[in-house]
Amino acid sequence: MGEYRITGGRPLFGEVAIGGAKNAALPILAAAVLGRRSIIHNCPRISDIFCTIEILRALGCVVSFEGNTVIVDTHSIEPCALPHEMASQMRSSIIFAGGMLGRFGWAEMAHPGGCKLGKRQIDLHLQALRALGAQAENEDGIIRAKAERLVGASIVLKTPSVGATQNAMLAAVLAKGITTIENAAKEPEIIDLQNFLIKIGAKITGGGSEKIVVEGVDEKHLGDAEHNVMPDRIVAGTYMTAAAICGGKIRLNRIVYDDIRPIADVLAAGGVEVTAHNDCVEVTASQRFTAVNQITTAPHPGFPTDMQPQITALLATAEGRSCVVENIFESRDRHVAELAKMGANILNIGGRRFDIVGVERLHGAEVSAHDLRCGAALILAGLGAHGETIVTDSVHIERGYDGIDADLRKLGADISLSWS
Repeated sequence: MGEYRITGGRPLFGEVAIGGAKNAALPILAAAVLGRRSIIHNCPRISDIFCTIEILRALGCVVSFEGNTVIVDTHSIEPCALPHEMASQMRSSIIFAGGMLGRFGWAEMAHPGGCKLGKRQIDLHLQALRALGAQAENEDGIIRAKAERLVGASIVLKTPSVGATQNAMLAAVLAKGITTIENAAKEPEIIDLQNFLIKIGAKITGGGSEKIVVEGVDEKHLGDAEHNVMPDRIVAGTYMTAAAICGGKIRLNRIVYDDIRPIADVLAAGGVEVTAHNDCVEVTASQRFTAVNQITTAPHPGFPTDMQPQITALLATAEGRSCVVENIFESRDRHVAELAKMGANILNIGGRRFDIVGVERLHGAEVSAHDLRCGAALILAGLGAHGETIVTDSVHIERGYDGIDADLRKLGADISLSWS
């Protein structure tokens, strides 16, 4: 286990480049099982990517990871169950089900792991696969799906689940006929997955809208592809929020402004100046952040749940009273108790609503990163706090941030990472 040591109180200045998105790279790597030789650039060097690569290797793929480029060759891939230990470590392992089922007619894996954010049902995934003609069950912690041939169908998701949308897309690529996915997730990562699938030979339209249409193709039509993973909008939002907490002026390069617009709008409402220039964004915070009446997480283009802990950390030092409502996960609240150790005044109502009365400044403390975004929020709180903050259990943060300490040091922060 590692720990971050942060001495707060320094304003941030300078610029950093935003790397590839974790939530785009992981499903694209899972989709590579449908292609032949995929060259995927701009992959972050984080633990979830390394775990996904090991799953691909366990399936028989030849995989290399040099710099930020992953090359996946599937010519020797074989149908087999995903290794239990690897599949159970991260939520995104479930996305392998659609591609494996489409290519081989069956898939088997342990129930996916990931951050503990309350119940994270996979019913929508299984329902989508069943609609395409598969027998799909989740018994004794093992997910099994099989089908002699998937057949295109109309899939209507009860909620716009990102993962279920991705699994339905992957399974439909080789299904016979046309599949429509309605009430589909509209996140930018869905568009990035669609773009990759089109490059390997799939026929898909509608990514980013409520209705996605997939025209099934024969396996012989799928081949090689080269793709650049989109920038990580959550990493960008985290650094933007860091500037809002600490003050200063930063520039984030390699970023798509439309992807971070919901975050930028909230920051602007509290007095932060956010200016877009082609593929970069400048963030200027010259005064104490002003409380925002209510922020509610929602599917894209709403405010992203993956930014809720970080924005809560910001509001903990805002001037006035704020409210945050978590609409996606029932228990995304483990950061609240840790922020309280630093002097935050937050009333947590049922794990879903946080009433926040901002204090002028937090104080340093030893706190624990219980999950990925909780850890990011605590780092941000430490940057603005008086004294030293120690954030333990860095392994969770390393699942989604490629060198967050190095990036923040480039901006002038006093932060280091060490392992015991």
